[in-house]
Amino acid sequence: MKKTIFFAGVGIGAAFLSGCYSPGERAVGGGVIGGLGGAGIGAAVSHGSTTGTLAGAAIGAASGAAIGAATAPSYPPPPPPPPACAQWGWDDYGRRVCIAYY
Repeated sequence: MKKTIFFAGVGIGAAFLSGCYSPGERAVGGGVIGGLGGAGIGAAVSHGSTTGTLAGAAIGAASGAAIGAATAPSYPPPPPPPPACAQWGWDDYGRRVCIAYY
């Protein structure tokens, strides 16, 4: 039962943090996910010892934050779409042009 709750929490946390874009946001998200995973692994390996759980959480959080910050995309997000045309007109050369936007 504890494993089910733990992995459900990790999955929910990953879903909430999946939209992070900047390196800082990715580092925080990676630290949270890594800390949860490290705590679970530390608890399993140390048979529920508090010291093992905390050590696993610290190692997982540090490595998750480093990996999260390093994997942030370096390209800017795409520009927003142009505004929709509300009224069309004609220029001096007979080409159709937008003269009013929404």
